[in-house]
Amino acid sequence: MKLFDCPHCGHRLYFENAQCLNCASLVLYDPEDARFALPGADAFHCTNADECACNWMAEPGHAFCRACALNQLIPDLSVDGNRRRWIRVEAAKKRAVYSLLAFGLPVAPKQDVGDEIGLAFDFLADPIGGGPGGERILTGHDNGRITLNVAEADSAERERRRVEMGENYRTLLGHFRHELGHYYWDRLIRDDPQKLAGFRALFGDERADYEQALKTYYADGAPRDWQQHHISAYATSHPWEDWAETWAHHMHITDTLEMVHALNFPLGRLETVEANELPRADTGGKLQPAPSEPASRPEPFERILDRWLVLSEASNSINRCMGLPDLYPFVISDVAAQKLAFVHQLLTDLPKTTGTNREPAEAF
Repeated sequence: MKLFDCPHCGHRLYFENAQCLNCASLVLYDPEDARFALPGADAFHCTNADECACNWMAEPGHAFCRACALNQLIPDLSVDGNRRRWIRVEAAKKRAVYSLLAFGLPVAPKQDVGDEIGLAFDFLADPIGGGPGGERILTGHDNGRITLNVAEADSAERERRRVEMGENYRTLLGHFRHELGHYYWDRLIRDDPQKLAGFRALFGDERADYEQALKTYYADGAPRDWQQHHISAYATSHPWEDWAETWAHHMHITDTLEMVHALNFPLGRLETVEANELPRADTGGKLQPAPSEPASRPEPFERILDRWLVLSEASNSINRCMGLPDLYPFVISDVAAQKLAFVHQLLTDLPKTTGTNREPAEAF
């Protein structure tokens, strides 16, 4: 994630801003150029601006922005609290979509490109009273349709489920990135024999019975040595889940390191910064560009991981000083690092398109 500047006065804006706090100008986020613009002849508010606090620019000739156009079902807004939940869900979804666009991944709604390859989101709530047989809406992916239970937007409920599932980490953004991992496995790996072979060599054979694998996992849990081979306990359940968990962590890592770069924090990367020179992240509200680096070739994931290990150790230590849980409560083994590197290479090999909103990999 980047930092942004106001197109009117140049002061800092953050990704969720709809108005500059310095000059009071209304602003719209343009996902194609990864910048903010002023409303005008070529920049219109998304129809959801007043519905779910959307601050993105509507697509030319369309009522919705690029992110809201992916929605197929939204929660019943007549139910108390659902609008607040939807606003939180949309904020997390937009951060997830930002990363997809940054890497140049295809992001197109089903109504535009067809049900087979398109992407769609359903945001639903459990039936009042639990429904017949106590049914609950399950977060998941099915052929490009990602369903999310909006109860996850309530922090207390999400924490209850995290403890119930024995998870170290559970966030709305994490849900989106995990389920999107399933979607892009279909798009990027499933039909490519070479990539599929590489996937199976690292993650295992996805043709193993999925339903039975999940039943076994929920009955027996993860193997005792799971940290030696997987990024999370749930990743042990099936190769598809291993992939989705790894994909999500790659997005976590690269997005966070991009913000670190935007703030100009050195993590063993800026050789010109002396030990006694502390970079300033804020200069009176004006953005201070991070040093540019050559973009001759993509950066190996090993270098990215080196910086991440420094950052995660520092962040975890700071959280402990505040009496908080670790920010990144995971161990990246050599095998898990190889899997992350596989994801990174896959994204690096994507054909570059115009309008992507991220600096080359060297900038992380």
